[in-house]
This record gives sequence, C-alpha cells and structure tokens, in this order.
Amino acid sequence: MIRRRFFDVGAAQVHLRVADGPSGRPRLIAIHQASGSSKAIEHVIAAFAETRAVIAPDLPGNGDSTPLPMSSPTIEDYAAALLPLIDAESAPVDLYGFHAGASVAMELALARPAKVRRVVLDSLGLYDKAETEEMLRDYVPQFSLDRHGTHLMKAWHVVRDTYLFWPWYKQDGAHARAVGVPETRQLHEKVIEVLKSLETYGDLYRAAFRHDKPARLPLLKCPTLVTAGRGNTQHHHLAAIAKLLPAGAVLETEGTYTPSAGKTSVAAIAAWLDGSAT
Repeated sequence: MIRRRFFDVGAAQVHLRVADGPSGRPRLIAIHQASGSSKAIEHVIAAFAETRAVIAPDLPGNGDSTPLPMSSPTIEDYAAALLPLIDAESAPVDLYGFHAGASVAMELALARPAKVRRVVLDSLGLYDKAETEEMLRDYVPQFSLDRHGTHLMKAWHVVRDTYLFWPWYKQDGAHARAVGVPETRQLHEKVIEVLKSLETYGDLYRAAFRHDKPARLPLLKCPTLVTAGRGNTQHHHLAAIAKLLPAGAVLETEGTYTPSAGKTSVAAIAAWLDGSAT
C-alpha cells in the first residue's frame, strides 16, 4: 500500500508517497519527472516496494508540495529542498530519478556522497546548446487563468500531446511517438496533478533544461546506473551519458510507461541496486 504524508522543510512542506517494503535493503528515494507529481510513478513505486521501502516526494512546486521561494529555481535548489529527507535517514539510501528527477537525484548524490549508496538515472536528457535554447523557448507553454476555463482544456491537450509527439509542439509524422495515449483515467489524473501547480510546474522543466549535466556527471563517485526504455525520447543519450560517468553502468529496459513494462524494468533495476547485475 502506498501511503501519503507531508515532510516539513522549514516553513515549507514536501508531499510524500511512501511504500513500506521488506527490510534488509537500503531505502529508495524515487523522484518523478517534470510535470505532474509522484503520482505519475505510483506503479514504479509499487514495483520497487516488492523488494525495498520507497519514499517518493512531489518536487517543490509540483503536485501537493510547496513551491520554492525563488522565481527561477535551479536543479540544485530542488535537490536542496530534499536534503532533509536524506539527512533524516540513519543509513545511506539509494536514489532513482526519472527524466528531470534524474538531474535532481544526481545533485542529491553530489551534495551528500556519504549518505547515498547507489544512483539510478532513468531517461536523463542531454541536450546541446541549440536544443536547450529551443526547449527553453517552446516546451513550457504559459497558461493564463480565465473565467471561461480555457486553461483547463489547454492543459489537457498539452499533457495528451506529450504522449503523441516529441517534442509535443512538433506535431508531424517525423516527431510522432509510439507509446500511445494512456487510458482516460490515467490521463485525467496526470492533468489534475499538473493543474494543482499550473503556475509553477514549468520551473522544473526549465531548471532541467539548464542543468549542466556534462559538467556534473563526471563528479559522481558512487556506482551509477544510466538507463532508459527502448522507446523513450532520451534513449539515444545513453552511451554519451555513460562516457561521462566515472563509475557508470548502462541498462536498456522496456520502459516504465505501463505497469507491465514498468514491473519488468524495475526488476532489472532492482537487481543492479542489489549488486546482482552489472
């Protein structure tokens, strides 16, 4: 069972999804992607919880967590907000981050090397200067709240289109994705999570696009797994990321977009966390 609670960080609060798992393994902190919240990875949390305890925060300004106080937060700012979670643990933890969450996991590991045992970077993006500038300009739309509710429909279509195209705003055959639109309830729940933080969720995207991954990845000293599903938009970055890691391993999976694929992929990742796979 996944339970929900809040963790106080000064005057702010971080919303958590927590799953108790078998004892004997390090606790896993799982960090969701940009847009939405930890709800988007509930099936991943549940799969990991078959072998270990899991904590999954909503990143600040996403889901039910309090926004960060600065106007343009960096990935380091998001990581700093989660450091109390790690500091509260008596033993070292493992980290799992998905997309933008992988950047946050990386910075957590760099900030607390003695408290982090292993790190999994799932579907980390690695963009060149031109791609970064384009993403910063076009990827995060500005939603103006109005009394006719048009922002509700706009949010629905943007979230839906992220499943259909990469990037979502290039809507032609060359940029079509093969994952398909999720079933309606799942899509509805994702949109609701975005709507909760409509005016701040884009900050995480922008922070992730600006994050200097080529400079930060070589600093990771703990064992690090770089992974992605074969159909993921960031799969083609695996080899380049692995070359930047001093202690990195590479794993291709079936991805985590569906519960069935996620269960298989998490089992392979969990085996690496346990040291039974390289």
